[in-house]
Amino acid sequence: MAAVAPFRALRYNPAKIERLDDVFTPPYDIISAKDGEKLRQKNPYSMINLDLRNTAQDETADDGRYQQACDRFTAWQEEAVLVRDAQPAIYLYSIEYQHPNGRRLTRKGIVALVGLAEFSEGIVRPHEKTFAGVIGDRLKLMETCAAQFSKIFSIYSDPQQEVIRCLEQAQEPQPFLRVKDGNANSHTLWRVTDAAAIAKVRQFFADRPVYIADGHHRYTTALEHRRRMLAANPELPADHPCNFIMMYLCGCEDPGLSVLPTHRLLRWPGEMSADALAAKMSAGLDVAEITQGSRESLLAETFNRMDEAEADSGLPAFGVYHPGENRSFLLAATPQTFAASPALTAKPEVLRGLDVVVLSDFLIQEQLGLSHEQCVREKLVSYISDPDEAIDAAVKQSVAEDGHTPLLFLLNPTKVAQVLQVADSGNIMPHKSTFFYPKILTGLLIRKLDEAVRL
Repeated sequence: MAAVAPFRALRYNPAKIERLDDVFTPPYDIISAKDGEKLRQKNPYSMINLDLRNTAQDETADDGRYQQACDRFTAWQEEAVLVRDAQPAIYLYSIEYQHPNGRRLTRKGIVALVGLAEFSEGIVRPHEKTFAGVIGDRLKLMETCAAQFSKIFSIYSDPQQEVIRCLEQAQEPQPFLRVKDGNANSHTLWRVTDAAAIAKVRQFFADRPVYIADGHHRYTTALEHRRRMLAANPELPADHPCNFIMMYLCGCEDPGLSVLPTHRLLRWPGEMSADALAAKMSAGLDVAEITQGSRESLLAETFNRMDEAEADSGLPAFGVYHPGENRSFLLAATPQTFAASPALTAKPEVLRGLDVVVLSDFLIQEQLGLSHEQCVREKLVSYISDPDEAIDAAVKQSVAEDGHTPLLFLLNPTKVAQVLQVADSGNIMPHKSTFFYPKILTGLLIRKLDEAVRL
């Protein structure tokens, strides 16, 4: 199925950059305007100046910034700030990090080129919807600079960790790069140029699909770029650079692969007491109030009870926090939840049991009476992965007199197996269903679209 190939990466020259930690960035789509400016101030060679933030997701007006990025990209190569590896390689990429639960973990993956395939072919499988405005922005950047600055994060099945073991046996003795990100996570890369090892990895993927974990818009951008290239020249050879994309690939059985939940902060239009909220929820869920002391202990106990409830029943369980009254409730789904819900009954079975689907279609739409269209139109829902940030935002909103009542819905993480099941079925998860942690850094490796792929 998946065609995997080595490539000659362009990378930062350590002889030209005093602090390499300062030039790498998170993925473009999670960088705020404020954080983007901080990244620029750290170092003039920051990747934020190449892999631009998308400042207009609803339009693709070109204010010259794409050409400016291209000019910088060219200049940095001429100045040897960016240098290219002499030999094609597959790159081992490990991340040592601390999980929010306190555990120290290491996630192991590889960076390689993967052959582009339309989603209908079933070779590269998505689980999220994409939006045209974002694709237009990324397409202009890719075509103007003739490069892929950031990697697609994908997963694949490898119960025996064959790929990683094969490449670790053939890797160079020392890593060529080790840096820390803003969360003190350590990112380390090694080259593998051994032809036999690369051939084994290519053979491994030849009969397996890959699943996009993060980077659906970047992948769809590459598909559109290839369509445009084929329209201009239908005879493009198979090894043409537009037929491949740079990916970070991690085995879904890797012990360091973590998925975090993305919590929902709902701005209820009007006033709602905690008792009224509990009454609405009890129509289709088992509701239990969590009683603890401080806000911190209240929320910690809520998360513990959510985890226990889902583990015991195998059904979704949520927490909901009312910051205005500092009260928290456990919301546990039951078999009757699904039988009594027209929205859930209408869903394909593979989606019906997902926490994010039960929350959006049952709790918010049916129990609270807020349609998806209204939530989007009135900007009623915010998505926040960090629970501390979510709680702070909820508390701040509770003291703002804007005619809304903030309600913080807390979720358990989507399981990796659920991501695979949804992708295999050809269905799509709701927006912000997964948060693969930690994010891969942008700029560790850059791929120029200027040479044939070694098949």
